[in-house]
Amino acid sequence: MASAHDLGLPPPAAVVCDLDGTLVDTVPTRVAAWLRTFAEFGIAADRDHVASLIGSDGAWLAEQVAQRAGQPLGTADARAVDRRAGAIYGELNTDPRPLPGVAAFLRTLEEASIPWAIATSSRPEQVSVSVAALALAREPLVVDGLAVERAKPEPDLLMAAAERLGVAASACWCVGDSRWDALAAVAAGMVPVGVTTGAASADDLRQAGAAAVVDQVDALVSALAVVGAD
Repeated sequence: MASAHDLGLPPPAAVVCDLDGTLVDTVPTRVAAWLRTFAEFGIAADRDHVASLIGSDGAWLAEQVAQRAGQPLGTADARAVDRRAGAIYGELNTDPRPLPGVAAFLRTLEEASIPWAIATSSRPEQVSVSVAALALAREPLVVDGLAVERAKPEPDLLMAAAERLGVAASACWCVGDSRWDALAAVAAGMVPVGVTTGAASADDLRQAGAAAVVDQVDALVSALAVVGAD
């Protein structure tokens, strides 16, 4: 996989990061929570299919799985499934860990004075434990799924993050592990940067529009350090 020097990315004025599978190793926990939820609701669900949808809007995810099972859900029922999945995830997500390279990546953003935010489709009650696991010196800016009507793959979440950072979306990198991150970034006009620490492959990410793909986020450190030196 290409080094940061070979990525050919424009320098970012700000960086918007996904959370699950990008900064914290929570994708397996997310999948487990969704599978338990679908079992409770009597909806047939395939593990690989569910994994491929992690990172998207929860109600939309529920609709996709139910549709595939031949058990379509209305809006209210999809939201109920989403809420239950979030509650089960909260029970399971007791000891999340930062992914390899995350500490160096976030430290470089701070040292280079590059504004950054977390944009996650999750609800606030699902986010706090994972953010705390990052052990940051200051509370990060987090834009969660309650900030918009529809989260990823819609661009609204990323646009809201850019607005709160005070930076044009077109000047931002969006760093994420799922094709939903890349699709949302393309729709928002951001530069999509894929990382293969979640459920998506490098090919999945590129096909969704990722301008570059790395194996973990610290592969971006040298590019960010150059930005800070300019």
